[in-house]
Amino acid sequence: MTESLRQTDDPRGASPEQRMPEWDGTHVYHTHADDGELGVDPTELTDEDLIREMRSLHRTRLDTLRHAADSALANHLRRTAELETEYLARHPGREVDPARLRGE
Repeated sequence: MTESLRQTDDPRGASPEQRMPEWDGTHVYHTHADDGELGVDPTELTDEDLIREMRSLHRTRLDTLRHAADSALANHLRRTAELETEYLARHPGREVDPARLRGE
């Protein structure tokens, strides 16, 4: 069933992020100037605020995925991508825990 949703050309069968024209699955594009404020620009956040915002989004992730409206889920996905992209830009050499690696 999931596979059929990914391959359909019908926008009703697409996931919320696929229905958002500014989300291409990899990058976030802000094409709607009148959407209203969706949060502080991540580049303006301190490291502490950035981490706090990401914790908040990750804490509410499952509930949003399971119970929120498509527009709320799309906003959640968009904001998560924005914040995580900023985090990775600031910490390109982030420490990777060897215990989290899988053997090849």
